Amino acid sequence: MSAKKIKIYDTTLRDGEQTPGVNLNFREKLEIAKQLAALGVDVIEPGFPNASQGDFNSVAQIAKEVRACQISGFARALPADIQRAWEAVRFAEAPRLHIFIATSEVHMQHKLKMSEDEVLDRAFESVRLAKTFCADVEFSAEDASRSNPQFLYKVLTKVIGAGATVVNIPDTVGYTMPHEFASLIRGIQENVCNIDKAVISVHCHNDLGMAVANSLAAIEVGAEQVECTLNGMGERAGNAALEEIIMALNTRHDYYQAEHNIKTNQLFRTSRLVSNYSGFDVAPNKPIVGDNAFRHESGIHQHGVLCNRSTYEIMTPESIGLYQFDGIVLGKLSGRHAFEEKIRSMGYQLDNEAVKDCFAKFKALCDRKK
Repeated sequence: MSAKKIKIYDTTLRDGEQTPGVNLNFREKLEIAKQLAALGVDVIEPGFPNASQGDFNSVAQIAKEVRACQISGFARALPADIQRAWEAVRFAEAPRLHIFIATSEVHMQHKLKMSEDEVLDRAFESVRLAKTFCADVEFSAEDASRSNPQFLYKVLTKVIGAGATVVNIPDTVGYTMPHEFASLIRGIQENVCNIDKAVISVHCHNDLGMAVANSLAAIEVGAEQVECTLNGMGERAGNAALEEIIMALNTRHDYYQAEHNIKTNQLFRTSRLVSNYSGFDVAPNKPIVGDNAFRHESGIHQHGVLCNRSTYEIMTPESIGLYQFDGIVLGKLSGRHAFEEKIRSMGYQLDNEAVKDCFAKFKALCDRKK
């Protein structure tokens, strides 16, 4: 079976910046965007051009300066938004316009106050307008996972007919389960007659802790683009974490048979850059990039790792860009093997009796304090 190619659409600078309490200035956004390009993402969404003059300036400058990836302008299905987004990304090496409107009953009734027919017409006209500016147009059906599937199929058919090259299926409120999301993607493939003319993308939120699992479930059944953020930043509980998706695809390549353009040895560097500028701390137990992701304190685990790292590590620190990393942490659960290895690394040469005596004192100390 030939490997499929997955595009990574990074929305750290747009949806990630919507993390409560986060506000990135122009210089920070530009530096992060350049690092995202170095990381190898396929598409960067640097902001919402019509949200503010500052966001417009950031998107426009990133479009002019950052090469080797596409730059996407985010816009509501409104002419003024679409025009503004195009003005911001028009000088990009490879521009894209990303248009969205909600398709779920709860959003249409309570937020948009529009009927299905009105949403259908607005989606079609917006994509058609965007297409007059830009060849590459992405359409997002906001809250797709809670939409009536039959209506969703109708909207997607219509926007692809208007020229959409990518159709994005968001789990906007993190509601769906992996098997349900996979079934939704299959339903789109089977019921949207012109789906072969567009790439299927997904955008998952983490309200129930399923964002990465849902993204991977979609990839498994044929999605070709994943929208995600560094460190899982985003509204409420955040978005699917780029680093987790990528390392799942790498570590379980035997299962997913999927390729991508991400340079994994840039993951840790990019994660920390985003964390430093955003002030959004990475939890110590965060998969892949957390401080404890490659650390071992239990004596049983330490003994195994000292014999062969693969006993308790399914990937290496070096694979994400962590070099000369000591993952052995001494504590009350540590064993003698790790203790001896640590004192040797500190330059001490002790005989067995001395080691035995020091280890007993070490254990007594650990019982009293961290």
